[in-house]
Amino acid sequence: MTNRLKNKCALVLGAAPGNVGAAIARKYVEAGAAVVVAGRRTEATAEVAEDIGAHPLICDITNSDQVAALVTNAVKHLGGLDIGVNATGWGLLKPFLDTTREDLDAMCDIQFSGPFQFYQALVRAMQAKGGSIINISSVTATIMMDNHAAYMGTKAGMDHVIRTIANEFGSAGIRANSIAPGGVADTPMSGGGLHVPAVWKLYEREIPLGRPGVAADVADVALWLASDDAKFITGQILHVSGGQTLRRNPSLNEVYAAFQALKT
Repeated sequence: MTNRLKNKCALVLGAAPGNVGAAIARKYVEAGAAVVVAGRRTEATAEVAEDIGAHPLICDITNSDQVAALVTNAVKHLGGLDIGVNATGWGLLKPFLDTTREDLDAMCDIQFSGPFQFYQALVRAMQAKGGSIINISSVTATIMMDNHAAYMGTKAGMDHVIRTIANEFGSAGIRANSIAPGGVADTPMSGGGLHVPAVWKLYEREIPLGRPGVAADVADVALWLASDDAKFITGQILHVSGGQTLRRNPSLNEVYAAFQALKT
């Protein structure tokens, strides 16, 4: 893996301690890339940067000015930009009929409008010499999960925007792809539930390869998409879920029952 990204410059937005963004950024540094990590929390972003040997920048993806400034400042710091990753997200679990306009506005800001503008800025920065844009999506953009409509809908919408970027800017040498993980057992968003053995068993049942994913599984695919090994891959959604799209997510009733069993 050493030097697989030698002379490449990467920006990873949404890197915080223990999450998928941090795992991707670490993998890029290990592969020889110069990396900028970005997030909305100063201390968390600085912690990731110090841990892996990257440069930290602060950006709230819901703030248009900060998004534009992030890409500009990353290009200035790195001297260019070959790879751009968006690993932000908000795992709202709320029944369809209870989801408010405020919920929808917040979800769209985080998972559609913000990423849309981030990718606009990346395309402008990459048009001269090309690059690889990577969107972290979700298995739930394809298969169902209870009480997750706003999350799933915006993730699915952004997958199609990525296809649009691939179609319209391939002539500029820009590749754009999505990675769709299932539950990631060692990250804050979904790891907590998967630490419960009965919940782990539910997911094990629905995943042909027999286990939930971990952040390194996603980072390995992000490394491949960023490298020249994937130079003819664009407009794709790569599912990193152990084959879970062949089956389903456990129902919330099953998950709640597994948690309830802990109390009895």
